[in-house]
Amino acid sequence: MQGAMQDWPLLVSKLIDHAEICHGDREIVTLTVEGGEHRSNWSEVAGRARRVAQMLQRLGVRAGDRVATLAWNTHRHLECWYGISGLGAVAHTINPRLFAEQIVYIANHAEDRVLFFDLSFMPLVEEIAPQLKTVEHFVVLTDRAHMPASRLDLSCYEDLIGNEDGTFSWPELDETAAAGLCYTSGTTGNPKGVLYSHRSSVLHAIAAMSPDSLGITASQTVLPVVPMYHANAWSVPYAAAAAGSKIVMAGPHFDAPTIARLIRDEGVTLTLAVPTIWTAMLQHLQASGETLGVLERVVIGGSACPRSMIEAFQDRHNVIVIHAWGMTEMSPVGTIGTLTAAAAALPGVERVALQCKQGRAPFGVELKIVDDQGRALARDGEAAGHLLVRGPWIARSYFREDGTALTADGWFDTGDIATIDADGYMQIVDRSKDVIKSGGEWISSIDLENAAVGCPGVAQAAVIGMPHPKWGERPLLIVVREEPSSVTAEDILAFLRGAVAKWWLPETVTFISALPLTATGKINKRVLREQFSAGLPGA
Repeated sequence: MQGAMQDWPLLVSKLIDHAEICHGDREIVTLTVEGGEHRSNWSEVAGRARRVAQMLQRLGVRAGDRVATLAWNTHRHLECWYGISGLGAVAHTINPRLFAEQIVYIANHAEDRVLFFDLSFMPLVEEIAPQLKTVEHFVVLTDRAHMPASRLDLSCYEDLIGNEDGTFSWPELDETAAAGLCYTSGTTGNPKGVLYSHRSSVLHAIAAMSPDSLGITASQTVLPVVPMYHANAWSVPYAAAAAGSKIVMAGPHFDAPTIARLIRDEGVTLTLAVPTIWTAMLQHLQASGETLGVLERVVIGGSACPRSMIEAFQDRHNVIVIHAWGMTEMSPVGTIGTLTAAAAALPGVERVALQCKQGRAPFGVELKIVDDQGRALARDGEAAGHLLVRGPWIARSYFREDGTALTADGWFDTGDIATIDADGYMQIVDRSKDVIKSGGEWISSIDLENAAVGCPGVAQAAVIGMPHPKWGERPLLIVVREEPSSVTAEDILAFLRGAVAKWWLPETVTFISALPLTATGKINKRVLREQFSAGLPGA
C-alpha cells in the first residue's frame, strides 16, 4: 500500500521561491569585485535569478546543459546559481585556484556551454579561452561601466539580464535531475566530477538548518567565508534561502581585517571557513585588540582544527567553535561537532577534547569503520580503520566515469582513517595516504600537527612520513613561525614532550616561510614530500 501524500518534488527552485515569498526583505550584502558594497535581498535575488534563466534559455541552454562559473561569493553568483539550476541546467562551479591546465580539463570534461566569470579572472579566461572546446558564451559578471577591453567576444551580465522581463516560471523537473557539478581538487590525478541532484541538494540544505548541524535559521546572519566553488559553500546559499537568513558575502576578500569588519558591522552570528582563515583572524585580533561583535559560532572544516584554536576563540572571544568534516562527494557535510546534553555538561578540558573530534553524523549520513579486510571495527573511540559513509547526499559515482565509486556492499570509502566512539563522535586519525607507519605502529600526522601548533611561536605545522632505515618511517615536522617569533626546534620538541607519546617525537624539525596549499586551502603534502624527498637529515 502506498501513502496518500502529495508528490512535491524537492527542487532547488523551491528554495529560492520560499525565500522570496516568506523572507523577501531579508538582506543579501556583498563586497563587490568592482569595489564598494552592494545590498539586495532575497526577493531581488529571486527575480534576477529568473532573468538569468530567461537569458540562458535565449542563448540556447537546455535542461542538462552545463553552465560554468568562475566567481567569488557575490549576489550575482548567487543569482546565477539559482537561475542555472532552476532552468534545469547544471550549475558547474569551477575553483579558480586550480592550475590553469586543470581548469581547462574540467571545463572540457564537463562540456560547459556558457562561462560566467568575475572581473578578477579576466586574465585567466583570456589565457585559457582558446583551449575551451565547448564554451560558446563568455559572460562577465559586471555592468556596462566596468566591462573590460578584450580580444574575446564578451557579453555583459547586466546587459543580458536587463533585456529580460523576469516573467519566467520554473519548470517542474524530476527531483533526481542534476542541479550542480563540482570537481574534486585533483591532488592525485585528474579532478573528478561530483554531480549533485536537486533532491540531494535540498535534503542536505534541510539537514544544515538543524540546530544539531549548522543551525542556519531565520534569525541568523551568516557569513560563508568558504567559497561557493568549494563544495557549494557547505550548503549555506541553499540552507540560508530555505531558512530566510541574512547572508553577508565578502566577494574577493579573504583578509582578516576585512572579514572582522564585516562580522562586526553586519551583525554576523555564524561564519564558516577553513582553519587557515582563522589562524590569520586570531593573529589579527590579538594584534589589533578588535572584537568580533555579536558573533556566536564559528564552523571550522576542510582540515583538522587545532585545540589551541578552539580554546582561543572560546576563552578570548566567547565564540563557540563547531568542528565539521565532509567531502565534495558528500555535498559536503558528513559530521558536525555540536554537543549532546551530556557532552555540554562535561568539565571544560573534557568538553574541548570532544570538540577536537570531527563530530557526529546528522540524520542522513551513516558512518562505519573497517579494517583492511573490510571487517567492521568497534565504535569504542580506540579502534582506527577506514572510514566508510552512505546516505542520500553522498555520491555513488563520478560524472562521466564508468562504474561505481562504492564498495561491493554500497558504501563510499572516504580515504580517511578514523575512530568512532560509543556516542558517535568521529575523529579523523589521518588520510590513509598520510598516516605514518613507524615500527609497525601508526602515528597520526594530524594529531602531531595540532599539538605543534599549540606551541608558542608556531603559526602553522605540517607532518609527513619520511623513509627511515630502522623504523620504516619517521615523522618530519615542518613549521612556519609566527612573526616575529624566533622559536627553535628545541623549543618545539620540549613542548611536544608533554603533549604526545615519546615515540611520536620527530627527530627533525625544519622551518620554511610558507606551507604549500591545495586549491581548497589544505596543506599540500604531495608537494612537501617532493620537496623533502631526500629523506630525514642524518637518518
